[in-house]
Amino acid sequence: MGCGGPILVASRIEVPKPLATVSAGELRAGGTAWAQRSGIERVEVRLDDGDWTEATLAEEVTIDTWRQWRADFSEVEPGSHTLTVRATDKDGNVQTAKRRDSIPNSATGHHHIQFRAE
Repeated sequence: MGCGGPILVASRIEVPKPLATVSAGELRAGGTAWAQRSGIERVEVRLDDGDWTEATLAEEVTIDTWRQWRADFSEVEPGSHTLTVRATDKDGNVQTAKRRDSIPNSATGHHHIQFRAE
């Protein structure tokens, strides 16, 4: 018997780590996304307030497993930056930007991290 909680589309950034210092210029970001029972269709990543960039997805093992993604950004200027990620499942549900606590019905919101380029 399951817990009955909702299964939501979600994603997270794993590289670079929060508050990391990276080299200016080219940046490869990476992470995971999941949407059990439907699978991940697309992951998009945004640098600062720029346009959403479609990430490259790793092969899907099953619709119920986490799916790795990566996104490359060229010409990242020195200074402080923010990366934000969102995912879309195969049913067309886009991860919501609205932040909500995990209790009672699962946390929501886009994952974002800050990092510094030098």
